[in-house]
Amino acid sequence: MSTRPRVSARISAISESATLAVDAKAKAMKAAGRPVIGFGAGEPDFPTPGYIVEAAVQAAREPRFHKYTPAGGLPELKQAIADKTRRDSGYAVEASQVLVTNGGKQAVYEAFATLLDPGDEVLVVAPYWTTYPEAIKLAGGVQVDVVTDESTGYLANVEQLEAARTERTKVLLFVSPSNPTGAVYSREQTEAIGRWAAEHGLWVVTDEIYEHLVYGGAEFTSIATAVLELGDRVVILNGVAKTYAMTGWRVGWLIGPSDVVKAATNLQSHATSNVANVSQAAALAAVSGDLSAVAEMRAAFDRRRQTMVRMLNEIPGVFCPEPKGAFYAYPSVKDLIGKELRGRRPQSSGELAELILEEAEVAVVPGEAFGTPGYFRLSYALGDDDLVEGVSRMAKLLSEAR
Repeated sequence: MSTRPRVSARISAISESATLAVDAKAKAMKAAGRPVIGFGAGEPDFPTPGYIVEAAVQAAREPRFHKYTPAGGLPELKQAIADKTRRDSGYAVEASQVLVTNGGKQAVYEAFATLLDPGDEVLVVAPYWTTYPEAIKLAGGVQVDVVTDESTGYLANVEQLEAARTERTKVLLFVSPSNPTGAVYSREQTEAIGRWAAEHGLWVVTDEIYEHLVYGGAEFTSIATAVLELGDRVVILNGVAKTYAMTGWRVGWLIGPSDVVKAATNLQSHATSNVANVSQAAALAAVSGDLSAVAEMRAAFDRRRQTMVRMLNEIPGVFCPEPKGAFYAYPSVKDLIGKELRGRRPQSSGELAELILEEAEVAVVPGEAFGTPGYFRLSYALGDDDLVEGVSRMAKLLSEAR
């Protein structure tokens, strides 16, 4: 009888999405009747705006959308994405430089699969979103972490990046606004990092899916626009999920030089073919419309952001820098590790998160999932009342730590 593994080593090495796992456990407990409040999933609590839904309804009635369409995306959507990119970031691209993908995750994977050969190194600022390591690993790349912490607001600098660079470094992953920390790089910081990458001939993969969710005095700056010296060595990742409350519609995109986009399109043609046409029609309405619905959601997120940060910083042993973008807070809970709480002494942020879920019925994602133990990620993309109730439960429980 064969003793060879049933599942390939390549796939066995992939970890489950920690954020989705926490969200699934919270939903299962809720279904069982427990009043769980989940801060796990990065998903706006708003419905998709009505005009976008209506565009999808109309598209479902059109026979041409019942058939295969080009693997790289509907031509009219690709042009609209190019127009939207110029409008929102000042970056001029042709429709031929756009690949429409099945959500942002597919764009992430296809970018790395197209750029990396086995052993190529990618500089990744930690804390990082959970999917990046797995996509890099699947592409045969090697992730090199550049670790930041709360003392700098989770921002990396050129000196740190240079210290991590080797002869095998091919790509810098640049994410601003950041998931999980909400960190936003200033124009000056973005320019400095972009010039450094250009000087060393690196590719830059920039994830801009939270571009419209910035608060206070923060401003979104596209590294592609800020540093023209990068030329044709920059790949932009984006999508409609966060900006337009369309997480379930599964439409993202990749923008890059023609040869990279053509190669990624070839990959997609064999992996999934075209994105669902009804979803593409909805995305067309989203990116072609104005940003008034987005402004309303951003105002709500901003209000919740301020409430969450204030409440977290009132908990003894918790410190939360103010996030400038996205819809996440990333507090340090290092001072609580090892303290006695309800007869237990959690030895990691993972164990502390489990205790909070069991004892306070609140779901958070531990920092281990993002490459930096000792922290939690909490999404504030949920209702105001649930947010206050959830953090209050945490505060009451954690105040018992001794």
